[in-house]
Amino acid sequence: MDVKPEKIQELHAGHWKSVIHQGELISLEYQGHQFMHPAEEPGWNHSDTEMFPIIGPTAETNYRVQVPKGNAVQDQHGLLRELHYEAVSISARKGVYRKEYKAGTLVKNSKYPDRSRIPQLIWPFSFRFTKTVELGANGLAVSFTIEGDQDMPYMLGYHPAFKIYGGENRVKGKDLDLGLTEILAAGDRALQVADCKELILTGKYPLKLETEGFSHFMLWSPDAGMLCIEPITYYPYSAGQSLLHEGFDHLGRDKVTYKLRLGLAR
Repeated sequence: MDVKPEKIQELHAGHWKSVIHQGELISLEYQGHQFMHPAEEPGWNHSDTEMFPIIGPTAETNYRVQVPKGNAVQDQHGLLRELHYEAVSISARKGVYRKEYKAGTLVKNSKYPDRSRIPQLIWPFSFRFTKTVELGANGLAVSFTIEGDQDMPYMLGYHPAFKIYGGENRVKGKDLDLGLTEILAAGDRALQVADCKELILTGKYPLKLETEGFSHFMLWSPDAGMLCIEPITYYPYSAGQSLLHEGFDHLGRDKVTYKLRLGLAR
């Protein structure tokens, strides 16, 4: 069924509840415990977004990114965030949202002029980006399906922000145990967790993040009350901005899907 994109959708399953607004996951609760960072609190004015078709800044290269064809003008983290989701279908436990882009279409850059020198963005490939949010008895699954021109270069990152409850929250993984102090010290570059598909955010209800398709994580925080744990296909500071294209994957088939599962660590 068609659903107006401005409508707030609530998903329920067992002790879990999630709230989505215009395709953005603004709330995830387990037995009333809130995992997501509220946009109105200090730190960042969102609770999640997607980074596509590039990850990372581009200002040093005059916002140009090298691609096999056409003109690619991209601001930090790409133009997908400037497009609006359409709600494709909604049920009690599942929401499907979609963004579409036609090659060569100019997109207004919301960062201009205060935080960017470039007023419009452009990408020389067409694509369809579908976000599916599904809640079950064991937690939340978020998947991203990319369809587009064959051989389209791209990077993908998911950028959820989690609420931090003081010193009880740490990020743990294989041979990894980080507190917020170390993550804050990394600044806007974010801290890379390389070759990693599973992390745990400790706390009252330890939250496990498991990925499929993604290669790494980035950890970023601008404020002690929030933390972004971001699955990514490429860490953008592996090379300089002029070499950002070295981090591209290429769409070699009709579509590809990436997944993140959020559930309680047992």
